[in-house]
Amino acid sequence: MHVFRGGRRRAAGALALTTALALTLAACGDDGSGAAGDKGAEGSGKGEITFWDNNGGVRTDVWKEIIADFEKANPDIKVKYVGIAAKEVQSKYDTAIQGGGLPDVGGVGAAMLAGIAAQNALEPLDARIDASPLKGKLNTGMVDSVRSAGGREKLFTVPTSANNGVLYYRTDLFQAAGLQEPATWPAFYTAAEKLTDQKSNRFGYTIRGGAGSVAQALDAMYGQSGITSFWRGDTTTVNDPANVAALEKYAGLFKKTTPAADVNNDFTKMVAQWDSGQIGMLNHNLGSYQDHVKALGTGKFRGIPLPTKDDGTRVQVSNPVDGLGLFSSSKNKTAAWKFIEFAASHEANSTWNESAGAIPSNTEAAQDPWIKESEPTRLAAEALFSGKTVIVQLPYYLPDWNTISKADNEPAFQKVLLGTMSAKDFLDDLAEQLNKAQAEWKSRTK
Repeated sequence: MHVFRGGRRRAAGALALTTALALTLAACGDDGSGAAGDKGAEGSGKGEITFWDNNGGVRTDVWKEIIADFEKANPDIKVKYVGIAAKEVQSKYDTAIQGGGLPDVGGVGAAMLAGIAAQNALEPLDARIDASPLKGKLNTGMVDSVRSAGGREKLFTVPTSANNGVLYYRTDLFQAAGLQEPATWPAFYTAAEKLTDQKSNRFGYTIRGGAGSVAQALDAMYGQSGITSFWRGDTTTVNDPANVAALEKYAGLFKKTTPAADVNNDFTKMVAQWDSGQIGMLNHNLGSYQDHVKALGTGKFRGIPLPTKDDGTRVQVSNPVDGLGLFSSSKNKTAAWKFIEFAASHEANSTWNESAGAIPSNTEAAQDPWIKESEPTRLAAEALFSGKTVIVQLPYYLPDWNTISKADNEPAFQKVLLGTMSAKDFLDDLAEQLNKAQAEWKSRTK
């Protein structure tokens, strides 16, 4: 389990960062309990419960460590671990909500929370937290983010971590090329071009063209345009001319300063490609920091906040808070809740987030020394509270947000990269879908 190194000093930057931001009895099925709308039961508090990890493979080892510790502390409960790849988790939940087989507990990120909660699949957790040792121990910024993302002013997950966008760059390659740190967007584009030598299979940047591409593109767009709000009234700003111009420039990097294979890259392929050592820069988040350390060591790269405009202003889009949900159909909610409490407790939450390089939701875990020692985490916190950073809040509360920002538009973004669709047409289509979703949401919440 987690070994605390030295005394505990308050990681004020990490806590401040998050304020700006957000399992059935064995007989009940192979993967979990019933479908959405099933009332479930509190159960005996003993037996087997099913847990779906929403980032299976990537975080399997640390979850199995936490589960082993939980089972040692709770010998009457067994946890069936089911790892689901991040790109598949939305469809997996949607299928189980309709046809049955939901887990007792599942990882649910804020980006998909509203759509799941709207189908009455998740148990509201406010009362359970109030009666729990977790009361007062969860970061208020993450709690507020999750509550907002659920769209109903209720808490449908216990927040476990927050992530943040990071620009990783190879310090050794930059030094050899005589380049300065890519702290501004102009410096970023200069470095992408100068570090590219296609004949030697070396590239300045790796762009995300597969799963998760739209979120990364939004970060690049708003960071360059400097537009500070996702909405003007009830009309989205995604297709503002300044954002169109920003996306044209960003997508124009493809195949010029990036590998051609990037058009299909999800984050695992993108990270592995960068860790191979042939690429100068990578835009990902805090979650891949430990992967880079394992591949490259600590002396060949840095992870810094996303670039600023020339005047030092940093605009970035919000990153979703991850959490654990208790599914309403669970036949053993008592045991499921014990697992959630354990996973969000000081030691387990610190262990998970140190492994992932993310920000803990547990306020005691957020004081642990490893946070200060993780430079990308520390720098992200400092940047957010420099007084020059603006967060563009993405509308996670829209039930259709996850579908619109992923399945409905990732194939279209690939067309932009390939030059068969213009950035303007892509953003106009995206804006039309978002405006419609916003209007529908407002009509239902009047």
